[in-house]
Amino acid sequence: MIFNSYQFWAFFALVALAYRFLGHRQQNHLLLAASYFFYACWDWRFLGLIIGITAVHYVAALKIGEGDEKERRRWLVGSVAISLLLLGIFKYLNFFIESTGVFLGRIGFEAHFESLSIILPVGISFYTFQTLSYTIDVLRGETKPTRNFGDFALYVAYFPQLVAGPIERSSRLLPQITNPRKHRAEDFTIGLSLVMVGLFLKVAVADNLAFVANGVFEAPEGGITGTDVLAGVYAFAFQIYGDFAGYSFIACGVSRWLGIRLMTNFKRPYLAKGPSDFWNRWHISLSSWLRDYLYIPLGGNRKGVGITYRNLMLTMVIGGLWHGAAWTFVIWGLIHGVLLCLYRIKLIKVKVPAVVAVLVFFHLTCLTWLFFRADSFGQAMVFLELIFFEQGLTPFSSYAFGSLAFFCLPLVVAEIWSDRKEGRRLHHLPWQGRAAVYCYFVWMIITCAPTVYSDFIYFQF
Repeated sequence: MIFNSYQFWAFFALVALAYRFLGHRQQNHLLLAASYFFYACWDWRFLGLIIGITAVHYVAALKIGEGDEKERRRWLVGSVAISLLLLGIFKYLNFFIESTGVFLGRIGFEAHFESLSIILPVGISFYTFQTLSYTIDVLRGETKPTRNFGDFALYVAYFPQLVAGPIERSSRLLPQITNPRKHRAEDFTIGLSLVMVGLFLKVAVADNLAFVANGVFEAPEGGITGTDVLAGVYAFAFQIYGDFAGYSFIACGVSRWLGIRLMTNFKRPYLAKGPSDFWNRWHISLSSWLRDYLYIPLGGNRKGVGITYRNLMLTMVIGGLWHGAAWTFVIWGLIHGVLLCLYRIKLIKVKVPAVVAVLVFFHLTCLTWLFFRADSFGQAMVFLELIFFEQGLTPFSSYAFGSLAFFCLPLVVAEIWSDRKEGRRLHHLPWQGRAAVYCYFVWMIITCAPTVYSDFIYFQF
């Protein structure tokens, strides 16, 4: 992690304290300095990378806003190419080198390629997509290019969402940066509820279930049963939700305390009735980005059934590859693409109860998580074989299912309540109810704190 939790909250407290005594321009300067300091604490050498990408898109957007149509498109293509080239070098170069070596070996050529020692800059996928959306929106006329470099730099590097999103659109975040911010009384209440939910999801749920998931996926070959694998897959499903949604809620909460509203990135995803519903609830900033900047420009569903299915598959495969340079991520995206196509075909015409649809798709989602978490395609296939042919209750699986019930049942009940109340959240409760829930969160975080904390999963993307 960039900071440990105590260092982060001390850092944020200092920023927030100074922030209250400054005017709008000075607040922006403080937030930009804090954002660069926050990023430099991970590795100061990559400050040049984020500043460079920022400068490229800042200049490109200004040129796009002034030039003729041909020049506008030339600047867009240039800025997009630079960003994708840098992303490709840092994130995918070794993957392509290794894959090429394997392919040549299988067709009879001896190839020995050395992997390069390349460090993946934290958050590069997030701020690359954020800057790309800005420049594309300027070309489309949906955003006016900002002439203040500091404001644009803050939009790119804003520290609450810098390293793991949400991926903010310029039309939403930039106006909150360029215009003076009003502090409302409800900002503290809503921010507190978001932070408390995020801490509970991360510390109490994700970090405790990480022990179960890691115990399965890092177990020696032959040391587990299919029941253990099922427990590990379920544990990872809630671990990654608690981990990523927890970070997103904390980011939205601390940002709310600064008077800036970030988009909601999760809306009870495991209550989805199908793949389209799931992607309207899970990592919404990425799924909407892929829809608006990839799926729709490819033609969406406007050019016939065959093209629609092609676009769905291509979008989800690229979405899988966005998560990491490994074939397991490609397969994860491929399976989600197949699910989108199958549900769109509607092979089963019978209308099923909502609870059945939710349970069926939750297990299909867990199937995809198996490939997402597996170290290799081979491990995923071995685990699938264990699930279907070698079931057997063990002391570990008994402990694992007990942990799932203890940590996840209250979460599931709360999610169902929120979904039935049309998205009512913790801050909608009367203060007595909020106080009771906060006490429960604090009790769980303190008494059930794991001995080893896990880094945020999405920091690696």
